[in-house]
Amino acid sequence: MMRTVLAAMLVTLSLAATAAAAPAPAPKLGIASFAQLQTPLPYPYDEAADADAAVAKAKARAKASGKLLLIDLGGNWCGDCRILTATVDRPDLRAFVDRHYETVLVDVGHFDKNLQIPAHYGITERLEGVPALLIVDPKTDKLLDGGHVSALQDARHMTPQALADWLAQWTR
Repeated sequence: MMRTVLAAMLVTLSLAATAAAAPAPAPKLGIASFAQLQTPLPYPYDEAADADAAVAKAKARAKASGKLLLIDLGGNWCGDCRILTATVDRPDLRAFVDRHYETVLVDVGHFDKNLQIPAHYGITERLEGVPALLIVDPKTDKLLDGGHVSALQDARHMTPQALADWLAQWTR
């Protein structure tokens, strides 16, 4: 009897841990194509910003709030970066992103600026492309999406919903 109760408790705890670790479902976006985004697309990166200070502040906010840190590396010249920002700025996705992430945008110029940011997370080779997203656990300062940071470099070839789904997979 005691073994049965103990086994049931372990199964319940295991299921609760699995449910807690499951990512949040992405919101269903109200557009099917990036052609439906509001134009002109934004120029989201502050080229004069102090990237180290901006990342430190965002990391502190993420740690205090229990959210993940999302570091968006890109450049204003990059169409995929601008598409990503315009999609995330839609109200149906912005609320989701704000609920799960503290976000900071970092201008990397033409892959020649602020490269100490990805280097801090072990990315010392040239970025494969931008946007490059670093999903970081602010409590441990560990990169969670290693091997996938440039997955959205061809965002224009995705759908808005696929982009939302990609962001959702890292949530907890």
